[in-house]
Amino acid sequence: MTKKSMRSAPMGIEEVVVMSGKVCGWIEVICGSMFSGKTEELIRRLRRAVIAKQKVAIFKPMIDVRYSEDHIVSHNQQKISSRAVRNTKDILKLAGDAHVLGIDEAQFFDNTLVEVCKKLADSGKRVIVAGLDKDYRGVSFEPMPQLLCEAEYITKTLAICMKCGNPANYTQRITKSSERVLLGATDIYEARCRSCYEPPNE
Repeated sequence: MTKKSMRSAPMGIEEVVVMSGKVCGWIEVICGSMFSGKTEELIRRLRRAVIAKQKVAIFKPMIDVRYSEDHIVSHNQQKISSRAVRNTKDILKLAGDAHVLGIDEAQFFDNTLVEVCKKLADSGKRVIVAGLDKDYRGVSFEPMPQLLCEAEYITKTLAICMKCGNPANYTQRITKSSERVLLGATDIYEARCRSCYEPPNE
């Protein structure tokens, strides 16, 4: 590869760190609908950090006990050890000297998560956050929109529509419930594309 082509090629996260030559924290956000592989991608990045011998701390909200109390688990059963926390303050307390922080199911935390992530990134840590960007009504799921504004790197994952097979960006609730937070998997939710998604009558 020539020097010219090297300069014009898009830089990945690792290349930016190497080129800068100094410690710098940042925020990565992985967002999308249910069944789009958000947690799977989060686990992949965290495992790479572990292989690189970086100290990793992983958190999830205590409310999420669908598959495990002490692991984050993807819908295809990939998992990695984590700590369940009651609130975002616990993340700050437990982050310690970890180089990389992983936070799953961010939509279950309140908006204080944004300031926590900023503080961690400002202290030189890599913060990777995964969560739903829209709820079952198709409405922005806080604090994800605010995190997207703060993030240096954003990954939007898409599922496959369970009706027609097209790319899916919506989470369809298939049970009758108006609670915004309702834990479940394929028994309660389906991934839907824009055409097949049916907004709830509320």
